[in-house]
Amino acid sequence: MVKRNQIDRLHNRFESLDSDSKGYLNQEDFLRVKELAVNPLCDNIILAFFNEDSTGDGLSFRQFVRILARFRPVKQSGPQLLNSREEKLKFAFQMYDLDKDGKISRDELLHILNMMVGSNISEEQLGSIADRTLTEADTDKDGVITFEEFNKIMEKVDIERKMSIRFLS
Repeated sequence: MVKRNQIDRLHNRFESLDSDSKGYLNQEDFLRVKELAVNPLCDNIILAFFNEDSTGDGLSFRQFVRILARFRPVKQSGPQLLNSREEKLKFAFQMYDLDKDGKISRDELLHILNMMVGSNISEEQLGSIADRTLTEADTDKDGVITFEEFNKIMEKVDIERKMSIRFLS
């Protein structure tokens, strides 16, 4: 259960990000979060926020809280909880599914890999990593990774911990 003082703190954070006092947050407002701004996947993360919960102008306070709820540490996971393993995996999948067609293609993998490592490795090495990932993950051999295949390859990953942020005490 979220306490009143926690809601107040979240609202203060919302207002600090809404520097123009618009009553909503746009994509540029999220760039003020320094931990997010330095992440190589920053644009994709922000787009995932807006693809899911935005209603035109931007995110209301209610939508902001809903997004942050996905990153709360898991205590008791149930099928309807926003911070369940399934919901965290859906959010992570969105980071890779750039064209939002429900599949991750080789080109999308290459794009994400390039964002993450930049010019630290060659195009040939990036292609090799993407190909190896597809070979391992694409169990039905259709050339793309579906959410079900993504879910399967993430079985051993502690996504509950990796996608958790303690933003309230």
